[in-house]
Amino acid sequence: MVDDFLSQAEVESLLTATDSEGGTAHGLDDGEALRQPARLSSEVSPCDLKRPQRVGKEMMGALQTMHEEFGRNFGTALSALLRNRVEVKLARMDQLTYSDFVFGLQKPTCFNLIQAAPLEGPLILDINSSILFPLIDRLLGGNSDIGLPTQRPLTEIELRLVKRFTDLFLAEMQRAWSTVLELNLEVECVESNPQLVQIIPPNEVVILISFELILGTMRGMVNLCIPANSIKGLSDKLGAARCQPSSQGPASPESIQQVSHQLGGADVELVVELADIQIATADLIGLQVGDVITTEHDIHKPLIVSVAGRPRFHAELGAFEGRKAIQVTERITENQVSVDVENTSCG
Repeated sequence: MVDDFLSQAEVESLLTATDSEGGTAHGLDDGEALRQPARLSSEVSPCDLKRPQRVGKEMMGALQTMHEEFGRNFGTALSALLRNRVEVKLARMDQLTYSDFVFGLQKPTCFNLIQAAPLEGPLILDINSSILFPLIDRLLGGNSDIGLPTQRPLTEIELRLVKRFTDLFLAEMQRAWSTVLELNLEVECVESNPQLVQIIPPNEVVILISFELILGTMRGMVNLCIPANSIKGLSDKLGAARCQPSSQGPASPESIQQVSHQLGGADVELVVELADIQIATADLIGLQVGDVITTEHDIHKPLIVSVAGRPRFHAELGAFEGRKAIQVTERITENQVSVDVENTSCG
């Protein structure tokens, strides 16, 4: 029984060992060291069991890089289609269950079910009504400012107009994914109530990619939903595509032709400057029909033709089929523009 109690020397050695940094005690009779319990890590990572993460950070980063570039290209193409500046930004990228995605959408909405061969399972393209109806208004020639957002299903005519938007979206998406996989994207059906469409189990994990569209004073969200199981075998290809150099650089002939085709019907302002003189206010008030105003412009000097406020051509004044006309003689270079401006200011 005596051996069950510690002596005073052993108690002091134990206290000294506890206060020391090494965490071991020396001088005990049995020669064994007392070890200090291991410290727990102070960094704790949150874990939400309701939102499992099936796609790794590297794949999510590759998808983010790909769709950021897609947003810039789609914004340029959409601006050409609408003949108005449209800004497209990647606003959100997250993993969640399909039920959370569906119940977070507005009703009614434009819910497009997309077949994306050779991927397994369809994709979803959701267009928010707050930006959908301004897009339709702009396609019909309006100014896209329709006031309060309209909350109703689309008509047959409006569905045909929206198809131009979705076709352009899918075309740019195929181009963005071409470095990873050749996709064949096609709209299978369009619904107004997303809760009526059950394409995958409610607890299945999906990747939500949200874009914010800004058209004038109107803005809204366009959501792209990709089932996680559809791209689970593309991690290596996505990583390789992310390592490739960016496509920023000289535009390809195909992209130039596409933008030129879209801008071919756009209206531009064409102004021909005949002369630039100064006149007194009294003479201006007294002008009548038939009065002749003399200028210092030489009749043999070419006229300046400005396109959208910028001098672009030299031309000569004449007549054609009984109407006043001009004949373009040459294109103005940057040096000629500076000289012409200097001469005009001196005159």
